[in-house]
Amino acid sequence: MIDGIITKGIGGFYYVKTDEVIYECRARGKFRKEQITPLVGDKVKITIDSSTKQGVIEEIIKRDTEFIRPPVANVNQAIIVFAVKKPDPNLVLLDRFLVMAENEDVDVVVCFNKIDLDEKYLLELKKIYTCAGYPVVSTSVKNKIGIDTFKDILRDKITVFAGPSGVGKSSLLNETQPNLALKTGEISEKNKRGKHTTRHVELLELDFGGWVLDTPGFSSLNLDFIEEDQLQFLFREFVPYIGSCKFSGCKHLNEPKCAIKEAVLHNTINKSRYESYIQLLKEINQKRRY
Repeated sequence: MIDGIITKGIGGFYYVKTDEVIYECRARGKFRKEQITPLVGDKVKITIDSSTKQGVIEEIIKRDTEFIRPPVANVNQAIIVFAVKKPDPNLVLLDRFLVMAENEDVDVVVCFNKIDLDEKYLLELKKIYTCAGYPVVSTSVKNKIGIDTFKDILRDKITVFAGPSGVGKSSLLNETQPNLALKTGEISEKNKRGKHTTRHVELLELDFGGWVLDTPGFSSLNLDFIEEDQLQFLFREFVPYIGSCKFSGCKHLNEPKCAIKEAVLHNTINKSRYESYIQLLKEINQKRRY
């Protein structure tokens, strides 16, 4: 059997990159019986039909990580990309992405793109997320700012590259490695949202070492799989205060002498991050009722 990695999956076909070539493969029926769906990023073992040069996925190596949305495996780094303007950043959506990445225990970098459009707001955004404990990179494809730093972050990692449509993910990747030739979208003047340009999840190999997953844009992310009492641990800056509240089962909502609410009052936890926590917690509770 030949070792490879799934770089793309479309219509029941999986494209597996080996040392020498990419093979179009089908998956064995046993995976369907076991309710296992091969994912982009899966390390697999395949056999090749010498007459057709097509392959069959025989084995999926145990995954180190698995994202639900985007559906990818074995990522060891997530870069969450938002624009400072056009479209304006939805910070609750950004925090959803961060919660998902924290849940998978991967390294996370926050990237603010299009920084030439609003440098003042950039400083505010950087403060929020550096204080929350995240590395932040600032980029502008138009002015060629931060591209080398961005490249260094990608080097020798398997990176999921995520964020809503229109923030410039594909433009950033194209600037990093022009021969990727990814489609870039325009911003709709009507609602300032990006047009979807990436139609499927695809693993892209980088000439300077590493892989990136260019993923479709999302307007919402479902956090049904996260338990109510688990959410607080997925906000990095909350963790030092957990256990210091008056009540052991404190949800950090209306309880008195809550260490996290006091940290918000003293600006050691940013108010927008706390508000995201409250909104996400309420959504999880509402879904649980049904």
